[in-house]
Parts: sequence; C-alpha cells; structure tokens
Amino acid sequence: MVGYHTATSFSPIFARVQANTMQIAGFTIIKNALLNDYPVKEAILSVLPVVDKMYVFVGKSDDETLPYIQSFATEKIEIVETVWDDSVRTGGTILAIETNKAFDYIPAQYTWAFYIQADEAVHEQYYPAIKAACETWKNDTNVQGLLFNYLHFYGTYNYVGDSRKWYHKEVRIIRNNKAIRSYKDAQGFRINQQKLPVKPIDACIYHYGWVKTPQQMDRKLKQVTKYWNNDNPEFVEWVNSADNFDYSEFDSLAKFTGTHPQVYLPRIAAQNLHLELDVNRKKMSLKNKFLYWFEKQTGLRLFDFKNYKIV
Repeated sequence: MVGYHTATSFSPIFARVQANTMQIAGFTIIKNALLNDYPVKEAILSVLPVVDKMYVFVGKSDDETLPYIQSFATEKIEIVETVWDDSVRTGGTILAIETNKAFDYIPAQYTWAFYIQADEAVHEQYYPAIKAACETWKNDTNVQGLLFNYLHFYGTYNYVGDSRKWYHKEVRIIRNNKAIRSYKDAQGFRINQQKLPVKPIDACIYHYGWVKTPQQMDRKLKQVTKYWNNDNPEFVEWVNSADNFDYSEFDSLAKFTGTHPQVYLPRIAAQNLHLELDVNRKKMSLKNKFLYWFEKQTGLRLFDFKNYKIV
C-alpha cells in the first residue's frame, strides 16, 4: 500500500525527525508585578511568537499578580505558582533560586530555553535572527547559550544609558541542559560554575527597569532591596530614606531614535512622565571618560567584565 509504513520500518525515520526537531521554551519569574509596576505582560508577549511554550513562575504576592497573569494567559502559557524563601536576603540569590526552579521545570523535549526578565522585552524585528540562531546551533553542544545586545532605557522611553555601568551584552537563551545554573542575582548563567560558552547573535534585549515615575521607582527599590539586605547596609539605608528618585543623577545618556516593540506601544502611550535630560552632560572620572570615548570611537569596551565565553 502506497504511503504505508510498518512500525519497524517507520520508527528509525521518526526518531531521526524527532532528534532534529528544534523547539524553544520561554520562561520567566515574577512576584508583586502590580505593586512594583513590572511590565511583565509586555515581557511575556514579546517572546511568545518565538517560543513553543511559555512557563511563568508566579511567586506568592502581596498584590493581584496571579489574576493579572491569568487575565492574558493563552494555551501557550503555563502558569506555575511558587513561594519565594524570604529568609534568603543576600546578593539577590533568591532570584537565581527561582530562575533555576523555572528552568528545571522545562521538559526535555525543548532544545533551547529563552529567559526573559519581567522588565525586559524583545522587538519583533529580531524574531527572524533569534529563530535562525537557534536553528543554526541546535546540534552544536559546544554552544550552550546565545548572547544578546542590550539597551537600557532610563527615565522615559526616549533615553538609554550609554556608559560602562550598564552591561551591554548578556545571555538570554540557554541550551536545555540542567547543568546550567542562574548566576548570582539571575543576571546571567554559568555551567559547572564556569562561564557559559556562547555565540553572539544580531538581536537586542530592551531593558525597561528604569522607566517609572520617581514614586514608582522609590516603591520598587524599597521592595526589592530586601533581597540584598546583607550586602550594603549604607545602600539599604539610602533607599529606605529616599522620598523621590532623582533621574538627574546619571553619568551618561543618549537619545533613543529607534522604535519600541509593538506590545509596548499602549504602555508608552499611557506614560505621563515627561523628562528633559541633558545627553551632552558626562559625569565621569577622567579614566571613565577616556574609556567611554575609546568605546564610541572603536566599538570596543576595554576591561569589560564578561559573564560568558564566546566560542
């Protein structure tokens, strides 16, 4: 019979197809999204077109975070409720613990895991490059992660931080290898305590964690500082005593001239904070002014800490 295969003759073919199938899982963690004005909806929706499944680990919150996530969840989104250990109060370690918990939950069928933080987003212009990179390196286990460029927005959606204090690259897609662990406060990843071997891709993560009203920023800092309580008592005291965050205290900014992800446009339209910041002002030491000038001239960031290894 034409088109008919016995179980014996079909299984090897099916196995090869399965072995070469590339799937991507997305994952994120969130707690107190409304209280801290986290744009987690935009973060999740921005990666949803790239992933086959999205796992959202929702910590027990002091607000309506869980119903909020449920309000826009689709069949592609799986919500997992969790409880954060409030006794872990050093170095932001609890964020790495929860990130690992979410990553470990991802089934083995997925080749890659796309980690997005609750104040990050991906522009749709990068979807083809992301998918192509995942396909290109799917069978090369020397590549354990994919390295993204970064834009850090500051104050409003019109400015980005362009000094050396802002990390300009980080890993956001990792191979579904459970030896990989979230590093320190979940900024990046390590494997067997070593830097992750990665390939850079032509795609960018937009970080919106510093786009809030001064009152919202005060509230967020007071909330999240408890996860670093044992690290810097002077910083904690400063945060808890502050009334309104001062956006004029920056070292260097640039005007943003690009476009934002489509999922962000409603949030941008609703913003009621208007800031005019002087992008010509550079508040740096002489050494950092030289390093800043050199980077702008050459594209190279000297003496930069890299939480990864390009292979």
